[in-house]
Amino acid sequence: MRTIEIYDTTLRDGSQGEGVNFSLEDKLAIARRLDEAGVDFIEGGYPLSNPKDAQFFARAKALGLRYAKLCAFGMTRRRGMGAAADPGMKALLEADTPIVTIVGKTSAFHVETVLGVSRDENLAMIGDTVAFLTGSNREVFYDAEHFFDGWKLDRDYSLLTLQAAASAGATRLVLCDTNGGTLLHEIAAIVKEVAGLLEVPLAIHCHNDCDLAVANSLAAVTAGVIQVQGTINGIGERCGNADLISVAANLSLKLPGYAVLSAAADGTSGVAHLTELSRFVYETANMSYRPGQPFVGASAFAHKGGMHVHAVAKATESYEHIPPEAVGNSRRILVSELSGRSNIAAMVSRPDEKNDRDLLDRVLAEVCRLENEGWQFEAADASFDLLVDRCAGTFHPAFERLAYNVAVESRLDHGDAVRTEATVKLAVGSDVRHEVAEGDGPVNALDAALRKALDGLFPSLRQMHLLDYKVRVINAQEGTAARVRVSIESSDGERVWGTVGVSENVIEASWLALADSFHHFLRNTAPAAETAVPS
Repeated sequence: MRTIEIYDTTLRDGSQGEGVNFSLEDKLAIARRLDEAGVDFIEGGYPLSNPKDAQFFARAKALGLRYAKLCAFGMTRRRGMGAAADPGMKALLEADTPIVTIVGKTSAFHVETVLGVSRDENLAMIGDTVAFLTGSNREVFYDAEHFFDGWKLDRDYSLLTLQAAASAGATRLVLCDTNGGTLLHEIAAIVKEVAGLLEVPLAIHCHNDCDLAVANSLAAVTAGVIQVQGTINGIGERCGNADLISVAANLSLKLPGYAVLSAAADGTSGVAHLTELSRFVYETANMSYRPGQPFVGASAFAHKGGMHVHAVAKATESYEHIPPEAVGNSRRILVSELSGRSNIAAMVSRPDEKNDRDLLDRVLAEVCRLENEGWQFEAADASFDLLVDRCAGTFHPAFERLAYNVAVESRLDHGDAVRTEATVKLAVGSDVRHEVAEGDGPVNALDAALRKALDGLFPSLRQMHLLDYKVRVINAQEGTAARVRVSIESSDGERVWGTVGVSENVIEASWLALADSFHHFLRNTAPAAETAVPS
C-alpha cells in the first residue's frame, strides 16, 4: 500500500474563495476537525498577510494536534534583499510551525512579466529562501506556482527552479496547476517526466477551472506524487481547488493500493468521517451544502425512480458504487410522482404497512395527486408519514384544528412598527382551546399560539423548535394568485424532520406545514401519557 499524504489548505487557499470568510475561532475549529479526520498537513495561512493569520498560529499551539502537522505559508524573499532581513521570513519563523510552505515563480513568463526580475535573480530568491528556513530548523515544502504552464513554455527553466529548491533542502516539490487549465494526459506525462529527473518527493496542487482538479490530482498520484493538496469541498479562488473529500474517497475506496487518512481520532479510517467533515466545513463557512456533491452530498445515495428503488431493495450495489456508510453518508429513498410501489414500501415505517399492497397503491395514488397540485415530499418525511397514516385510517391526531386567524398591524405612529397576532382554536378530545399570541411574523405568531393552546397538556413540546422555513412559488404565471409551497424543518434537539403545506394563501400553507410538524412530534416523540386525548 502506498500512503498518500493529504495536505489541506482550506484555511488559506480555501478562504480566498468568493463568499468565504473564516473567523479566528472558525479556523481553529476546522483545524481541530481536520486533525481528528487524520489529515497529514494543515496549512494555516500566511502570517504576514493579516493579524488573524498571525493570531491563528499563536493560538494553534494550544490545540494539541494529535496527528496533523501545521504549515505556515509564505513567499520567497524580496528582490535585492537577504532572506534574514526579509520581514516575511521573520513572520514565518515567528509562526513556529514545523513546516513552512514557500511559493515561488516557476514559469519564465511570470518571472519576467509579473515578478519583473531576471531569471537568475528568481532562482537565487528560491534558493536563498529555502536555505534560510531549513537553516532555521524548518522543514520546507516548495510550491512551484504555475508549474505546468511554465513547463510547457520553457521546460528547462522550470526544471531549474525545482532544482534550486531541492538543492537548498526542500523536502517536497509541489507541482501547481495554478490556472487550472491543464488536462489529465498532460498532468500524467509531465509528473512522470519530472519524477524521473529529481529525487525529492513530488506533490500536486490543482485548481478546478476545467472541472478536472480531482481527476488531475488522481492522475498525478498514479504518475508518482506522494502528496495531494486541496481543500475540503473544493472551496477556493475562482472555480476552487481539488476537493479533498473526493480525492480521499477515490484513493481509499476506488483505486487499489493506496491509503489515506488512516489515523482518525477514534481509531477508524478518516474516510468514514468524510460526510461529517464536509458538512462541518459548510456549516462553519455559512455555506449551503451541495446536494449532488459526490460521496458526501445528501443526494449522492438518494433514489427516486421506481425502477431504481426496486433494484436497490434487492441489491444495493445495483445503483450504488460504494456503500454510503463507507464515507459516513446514508441511503435515502425519495417519493414523487415518478415513484413506484417500491419507493413507497421503502419509505413506510411499519412492517405491516410495507406488505399491504392495497395501502401502498393508495399512498402512491395520493402522492401523485398531491404532487400534481404542487406538494413535494422529498424533504418532508414527517408529512409523508402522516399521509400514510391517513391513507391507512390510523391517523389519530392529538388535537384537531378548528380555526385560526392572523392579524398584521402596521403602527405608523410608532415608527412603522409591525405587530403580528395569531388566534387559534383547537379541539383536544372534548376540550376546546382558544388562545391568542403575538410573534415576529405570521408563522412565529401561529407557532406561539399553538404552543400556548397545547402547553398544559403536552409539556414536551418545549423541546421542539423550528429550524428552517422556506416558501416556493409553484405556478408563477398566476402572479399574486399563484400557489405556494411552504417547507418547514423542525427539531427536538436530537431528531430533525420536515413538513410541507400547499395553498394559494401563504398563511394557510404555513398553517398546514406547521400543524403537521406538531402532529409528527406528538405522534413520535411525546410520552404516551401526554398524547392520551382527554375525553
